[in-house]
Amino acid sequence: MPTVRFHPAIAELPAATWDALGGGANPFVSHAFLHALERTGCIRPEWGWQAHHLGLYEGDRLVAAAPLYLKGNSHGEFVFDWSWASAWERAGGTYYPKLLNAVPYSPVPGPRLLAGHGAHAAQLRQALVEAMRAETERLGLSSAHANFLEGEELDAFGGHWLARSDVQFHWHNRGYRDFDDFLATLKAKKRKNIRQERAHVQASGLDIRMRGGASLDDADWRQIHALYGSTFDAKGNHAALTPDFFRALGDLGDGVRVACAMDGVRIEAMALFLQGNTTLYGRYWGARIDVPGLHFELCYYLGIEHAITHGLLRLEPGAQGEHKLARGFVPVRTHSRHYLAHPQFRQAVRDALVHEAHAMDAYVAELAEHAPYAGGCG
Repeated sequence: MPTVRFHPAIAELPAATWDALGGGANPFVSHAFLHALERTGCIRPEWGWQAHHLGLYEGDRLVAAAPLYLKGNSHGEFVFDWSWASAWERAGGTYYPKLLNAVPYSPVPGPRLLAGHGAHAAQLRQALVEAMRAETERLGLSSAHANFLEGEELDAFGGHWLARSDVQFHWHNRGYRDFDDFLATLKAKKRKNIRQERAHVQASGLDIRMRGGASLDDADWRQIHALYGSTFDAKGNHAALTPDFFRALGDLGDGVRVACAMDGVRIEAMALFLQGNTTLYGRYWGARIDVPGLHFELCYYLGIEHAITHGLLRLEPGAQGEHKLARGFVPVRTHSRHYLAHPQFRQAVRDALVHEAHAMDAYVAELAEHAPYAGGCG
């Protein structure tokens, strides 16, 4: 059996091996991204995050790993367990800290159990899950959670883990030649609305373009971070990503893309993307001006154009947002797994999740009735 070790910093794990095991397949799970979060002050105990990364070793060789954190709250997770925490604490328990297998501040589906693709990958994923459960018990924690899992990882979680799903809206590239080719597949009203939104932006006189991270200098990144921060402040939320982290994204080169609305050298609005091998991921939006349709242009339409031009298969623009349905995005299930250490508490939550699952099924069925595509595709 492999040896289990836990690490208080991602820097203790070898970057090349981490990425080869599967972390490099998704930019948010890459060693460079997770390391950037830690070294630029985004991961800190006073904000509820403490790195506790899991590695399985054969001798000194890392054979499997998982991004893991001790969490002092439920902020920055996007799989909401506030009601569970409240119920457990009302019963006299202590819900935090808990163990979390996820990517901080990023509701992005992707690999969470990094075990490569060899003959023993399934067994290694199961060993990672068992190590997380055992660590939960050893530390006397209330629970362990694995969020935004890939489909092939779900079988690694046994019956003690509770299953939960949610919905995001993703755009899929059906081999479109260009944006007009994509529009032609939509219902007439949807197509007309999108053209009107783009026309409003074009009439604004702003310089709209997608820029690669390598083309952005320190002054650009300062503007981009300021726009990100002001958006969070306006909504009363905590902007956890630091200016140094945004500048570190620039070191990732053109794997980072920023859709910009420029007025001269001033960035008036932006949407930040990360690009993987097959997928473009939309993350943060910010604007200092109010132009009709600008949010949709930067966050969706420029991303769709980029995906078509570069032969990417998907655009995943983040969590929530039924308004995306009218713009060519379709509902996709996301998956999480949850281990609650106390058997009675686990059973109570399991019963509640049955009702939640029925409601989610009904919601997805209702969304299907409003599909934006003329032929029902998507």
